Amino acid sequence: MYSAEINRNRRACLLLLIDQSYSMSNKWAGADSSIAEELARAVNRLLGNAVMMCTKGGSKVHDYFEVGVIGYGLEVRPVLHGAGADRPLLPISELAENPRRLDTTLRKMPDGAGGIVEVPIKRPVWIDPQYNGKTPMVQAFEAADQVISKWCAEHRSSFPPIVINLTDGESTDGDPSSAADALRQNSTDDGATLVFNLHLSSNQWQQVVLPDTDAGLPDQFATRLFGMSSELPSAMLEGASAYGLPVSPGARGFMYNAEATRVIEFLDIGTRAVTPTGLKELTQGDSPN
Repeated sequence: MYSAEINRNRRACLLLLIDQSYSMSNKWAGADSSIAEELARAVNRLLGNAVMMCTKGGSKVHDYFEVGVIGYGLEVRPVLHGAGADRPLLPISELAENPRRLDTTLRKMPDGAGGIVEVPIKRPVWIDPQYNGKTPMVQAFEAADQVISKWCAEHRSSFPPIVINLTDGESTDGDPSSAADALRQNSTDDGATLVFNLHLSSNQWQQVVLPDTDAGLPDQFATRLFGMSSELPSAMLEGASAYGLPVSPGARGFMYNAEATRVIEFLDIGTRAVTPTGLKELTQGDSPN
């Protein structure tokens, strides 16, 4: 299980659920920016990395992934440019071609003569920070269930979908546990849908990274999100270990109060570890199989 090779005939599915409630305007613990701003940076980096993973020859983007982002706050809706209620998932090539905009940032690089120069770099932006309304997490998981059940029915031989929920914790429309359980019941022939939760906090509390138990979590909301999270398959355990993250068998895809760098690492693991045999088409020719 969780070992299906990913290629253009057997795509992977990555769906992000992003809390866009008003509380996301709070400062991320240990950072100078809001949770929403730091989260947008992490998600844009994740999407950029996914595009790079699927790129061959410096330009051609192969459709190994279908990607979706559902924001939930004042509304529950797909937020990627070009996506909508009738088309919540986009092929990675379309995502690459249609960012919301390109921002220019300066990167320090060697000048070849022993010095450093700042070089302008264009970076695609797919997600902007947003915070408004309450936290309808139950609706978000129900919306994800509709998307994922349809995808699984159409991609029986594919690696199971990965759904990552990023939130500051407290659902305002009820307990989302049952909706998360229903979402995890969707499966392909390679295994059940993987549901991970990243609890982002403005509190100065010790961070909890990929635990195998809920012991020591600070409140009922963190405990609930842990219970809603899938265990990491072996390939992801190996990926987490390679990043230096402390993991053990039974570890779940859950983080509490994690630093921004840890969140980025986890998102990277979530995309890279779905390719246990590698994206062979990138290294072994251009076969469609």
